[in-house]
Amino acid sequence: MFLTQTVPRQREIIEVVLRNGWDYMRRLLTGGKTDEPQLPTPAVLKNILVSLGPVYIKLGQLLSTRPDLLSAAYIEELSTLQDEVPPVPWSEIEVVIRKQLKRPLEEVFPKINPVPVAAGSIAQTHRATLADGREVALKVQRPGIDTTIAQDIALIQGIADLVARTDFGQTYEIKSIAEEFTKALEAELDFTREATFTDQLRRNLAKGRWFDPQQIVVAEIHWHLTSEKLLVMEWLDGVPLLSARLTNDNNGTDIATQRKNITTLLFRAFFQQLYIDGFFHADPHPGNLFYLQDGRVALLDCGMVGRLDPRTQQILTEMLLAIVDLDAGRCAQLTLQLADSPQPVILARLESDYDRMLRKYHNVSLTNMNFSQVIYEILQVARNNKIRLPSNMGLYAKTLANLEGVARAFNPEINLFDEVKPLITDLFRRQLVGENPVRSLLRTALDLKSLSLQSPRQVELLLDRVTSETLRWNLSLHGLDGVRRTMDDAANRLSFSILVGSLIMGAAIISTKTQTPQLSVLSSVLFAAASLLGLWLIISILRSGRLR
Repeated sequence: MFLTQTVPRQREIIEVVLRNGWDYMRRLLTGGKTDEPQLPTPAVLKNILVSLGPVYIKLGQLLSTRPDLLSAAYIEELSTLQDEVPPVPWSEIEVVIRKQLKRPLEEVFPKINPVPVAAGSIAQTHRATLADGREVALKVQRPGIDTTIAQDIALIQGIADLVARTDFGQTYEIKSIAEEFTKALEAELDFTREATFTDQLRRNLAKGRWFDPQQIVVAEIHWHLTSEKLLVMEWLDGVPLLSARLTNDNNGTDIATQRKNITTLLFRAFFQQLYIDGFFHADPHPGNLFYLQDGRVALLDCGMVGRLDPRTQQILTEMLLAIVDLDAGRCAQLTLQLADSPQPVILARLESDYDRMLRKYHNVSLTNMNFSQVIYEILQVARNNKIRLPSNMGLYAKTLANLEGVARAFNPEINLFDEVKPLITDLFRRQLVGENPVRSLLRTALDLKSLSLQSPRQVELLLDRVTSETLRWNLSLHGLDGVRRTMDDAANRLSFSILVGSLIMGAAIISTKTQTPQLSVLSSVLFAAASLLGLWLIISILRSGRLR
């Protein structure tokens, strides 16, 4: 059905593919000989997605969060995709705002700047003033974008269903990517969801474990004005972090120290999100990190977030330590613990791949090591070994990569290891004793007491089962099948030899004890049978090659 409903869009896609020269599709569409399909080169894929418009740019942005599926070259190229598009005229945006408000526009917003401060594929942002004088940012959904997205989603899902039947589609998990993309895109159409994420992040960062929470800002949401297509939040006056022009402050702090303090603040705020809160801003690119006029740092655009459960947080903390120690074996074990579903994996091969990958960092100083690059490579080794990891691992890796990239660009003198080391130490202490050491000690004491009370009873039950012969052992030993077959063959041949010998001895006894014709015939038959069986036994032994 989707094929007939989206014929014009299909034609446009074909034209874009041909214009960008994807060799496989060119040969397929022109009737030429085709080999196994392959993805276009990173640059060509990016051009195709940009040419297809906003929805496909969003698809590219999603793919850039999946280093577990794509190689580093694709991730790097797709990470540069931006969905900046021409703004919608104010007359159309005004209609959307009026429909979302319960009161007249002029009463709620006495002043609105009709010129947007930013315009994306799904929404554009305007600056406005509330009746009480507070300045706010209005994020308004582009009119008709929901219909456009629904059509493109139908086309993408239909194509994914077809491609998923091929080896190519199964290798790149085309159907799961399409489903994930569909859910993410549909969720972006509901601004109350982004508002909820923003509020949760704001509450989490209001309590800083390693940093001053007063120095980092997340916009406050005006819930009484926010709806599915209109997001109203606090206006934060500042510039993108990398565009900030720092000067010596009133306390005499020089620019280099200020840059160090800001990068330290960012690392600590994001480490808390990742390893303590388990809820993190997953898109900290330079445009979403603002330097405010009062010297604070703001996190913008919480539309893309990630979640990590406590078990995953612990594994990833240990993974950081394994990377620092260049421990390939531990990296392999932790990767298998992260695996989305149990599947056969050759552990020796996985450890060998990790050892080969980590070996190039043996002579690299920890201060110069690119942690996010190492994590990308770890995910790619897992992908090469057919290990399927949860999709939030891609968001985790991309968040670290964006954060590390911004930090190094803003402060080239940063010593990443010095920033991370005390945090990792504190994380391990927290995992060992928890937030409340006394409570953890009491819990451990209770566990020991329970174990001490239960152990005698368990030992008594074990001894009772042993003495009453009700204990059963289930052992599975590999490699014993051959031994069992050999012993069976030997036992059969021994039994056969005894039988032949018995026949010969019986025939001999009969022939020496009687002279009747009937018994003489029986004796001859027994000798003949014994001779044939003995001859067959000798031949079988010789043919087996096991005479010696």
